[in-house]
This record gives sequence, C-alpha cells and structure tokens, in this order.
Amino acid sequence: MEKFVINGGKKLIGEIEVRGSKNAALPILCATILTKEPCIISNVPLIEDVLKLIDVLKLMGAEIEWLNERKIKITCRDINPDKIPQHSISKFRGAVLLWGALLGRKDSFKTATPGGCVIGARPLDTHIDAFRQMGVDVKEKSKFNYFKKFNIIDKNIFVTLDEFSVTGTENVLLFASLIPQKVILRIADQDYQVQELTKVLKKMGAKIKMGFHEFEIEGSKKLKGFTHELVADPIEAGTFIIATLATKGEVLIKNVATEYLTLFLKKLKDFGANFEFPDKGSVKVLPSPKLCITKIQSLPYPGIHTDLQSPFGVLATQTKGSTMIHDPLYEGRLKYLEELNKMGADIIFCDPHRAIVNGPVALRGIEVPSLDLRSGASLIIAGLVAQGTTTINNAYQVDRGYERIEERLQKLGADIKRITS
Repeated sequence: MEKFVINGGKKLIGEIEVRGSKNAALPILCATILTKEPCIISNVPLIEDVLKLIDVLKLMGAEIEWLNERKIKITCRDINPDKIPQHSISKFRGAVLLWGALLGRKDSFKTATPGGCVIGARPLDTHIDAFRQMGVDVKEKSKFNYFKKFNIIDKNIFVTLDEFSVTGTENVLLFASLIPQKVILRIADQDYQVQELTKVLKKMGAKIKMGFHEFEIEGSKKLKGFTHELVADPIEAGTFIIATLATKGEVLIKNVATEYLTLFLKKLKDFGANFEFPDKGSVKVLPSPKLCITKIQSLPYPGIHTDLQSPFGVLATQTKGSTMIHDPLYEGRLKYLEELNKMGADIIFCDPHRAIVNGPVALRGIEVPSLDLRSGASLIIAGLVAQGTTTINNAYQVDRGYERIEERLQKLGADIKRITS
C-alpha cells in the first residue's frame, strides 16, 4: 500500500499548472461510445479513474491510440458490453456514466452496480428512474443492473430527475443524444462537467438548449466524431488555491478555469483572501493574514462545489473565529473533520451535515487514513500546515483525482514523499 509522508510547516512558494478535469473527462470519454467515428480528446489527466475508464472502453472493443502523452484517439466501431470487467466497475463510481452511452448504442446489457467514494448514501435511484421515464426497463438483481429498451415513444419525452444529480443529468444527456426526438430534462444539474459534456454532444450533432436547470435535447440516429480539449480542473485549482492560503504561501496557479469558480473566488475575497489575476487563466495567491471564514455551504452549481467543501474545512482551522461547514448533499462528507480533530483541531459536530470549526489551532502530524478522494487531498493540506510528520494512508484514493500530487507540491517547496509499505 502506498502512502504520503509529509513534514509540515513549510510555505508553498512558486508556480503550478492545473491539469485537465477528471469530472469532465469521464462523461466525455463515455460519449465516444455514441459514435463509430474517431474521437480525439486532449489535455487528458493521467489519473487512476480516467485511465481505468479508458481500459474499460478498450476491453469492450474500443480502438485506443495515444497521439501524445495527453492526447488520445478513441474509435468505438464495435462495442460489446459483455466484455465489461464487472468486478472492476463495482468499485468505480464513474462507471455509472457507461449506462447512458450504452443505452444509445445497445438494446440491452447488464453491469455491476458501480461503487466509488464512501461519502454517505449515494443511491442510483435517480438514474434508474430517469431511464424508466425514457422507456427503458431496468431490473436490479444480485448487485447487477439489467437494462432493456422497450418503449421509446415517438413524441416528446419529459424526464424529471428526483434530485439535482450531476451524473444523473449526464446519463440522460448521453442517452438522449442518440434518440431522434425531443427530450425535455428538468431538475437538471448544470455544473461545469455537465456544460463541458454538452459542448461535445453538440459537436457530435445533437441539438441541446440549456434553460434554468432544464435541458432540451434533440438527438440523432447517428452522431459524428469530435475533437475536444478538456477544461482545466476547477476542483484541482481550488485545492491548490486553498493549500497556498493555508500554508501562508505565495503561488502562481496557471491554467485556471475561473469561469467555473466565480462564487468560490468571490467567497475567498469576502473572507479576506488576497489574490491577483496577472493574465487570463492565472491566479496568483498572496499571503492573507486577515483571512476569516464565517460559513461555507456546498450547493449545486453555481454554488460552492461539494468537492471544495473539505479543503475549506482545513483552511478554517487556520483562521480566526468560528466557521460553520454545511454540506447538505452527502452526510458522509464531514468524516475528514474527525481526522482533523485527532490532529488537534477544535471542531464541534452539529449533525451529519453540519459542523463548527474553531480556529486558529496548531495542527500536529499523526497517521490518518485517506477516506475518499477529496478528504485525502484535504488531509494533505492539513499535513502541509501541521507541525511534525503526517502520514496519509491509501494514496490510491488521492491518485484517483490528482496526478502525482506529491511531485507537483515538492516543486512548491513542500516536504512530501510517497512511500510503499
């Protein structure tokens, strides 16, 4: 098992570039299933979840060609869902996006129920209910899901999601793009990765209009291939911005998709963070001695992304006063705060969705688990500010969303290394 070992107390200083977005890559990779023509994707992040999905596509019959280190050509002339590595996707939440794409190409198939981060109840009922509204028979049996198209009606299809769901929205968009009639999707999430997917589906020939938490999709019986550069990851950018503030450092962060971080940056400015925009796509984070966070609540787009809630929680331990952390989406998102308490934080839990962080406190290095992707990255930030040595187990979780994060932080002066035990 690989782990990160951090000797904290050092400011982050220097420059770092944000890689392509994992959350945008996964649905766009699945979109290649919708056409038999070649699709070219650039700025691909070389991270665990992305590489795993590419392997799944290859096993199903996709032709994979790497044009350079971060540019890939995928051609899905023949796709066989029977070749899906079921054991692998049972531990891979992103595999749920195969559902919508495969429904576009195949009349029936089965998959294991996808797994993923342990951050509370994340039922797939929203996806299944949406597909049923679109005329798909879905049966669940022995941890498998069986899909069969049986009644695609020849008139407008209206789909209303049970809740705001990013992947639920993406699955409907993927499936609807190969239905040659109008699909109206309501209660739709419109986060950055959804918007990036719609750009690709439009290139492929689907007609998509976006309203207020609503999409109107007119698909086609045949879609074209596409060429697309993945957007820089807003979550990774936000993580580096907060890590710099927490260590009281000064870092120029390049390749930042600021258009998807509007509220995040406004909140930081309101809280007293100092940063500049030296040019388009760059954010220079400066020391911010008067930083004071009052409340952070994650909400569907354009609210604060739930994936940035945990970095804010770490930052709150280093600022003066009390901060309310509220994540109404997932009741397991606050488990990382228990690990911060073990490191010396002063945190009071109100309920599974809310906690109060009192600061500033001096964190001390200990051994902690990487509970999931985002909490693992946040505990790295905690290790960077803590006194002494912090060991973060299960580096694999962090690798799922951050590319060689220890090597990139080392270039900013962090004392962090990866070891195998």
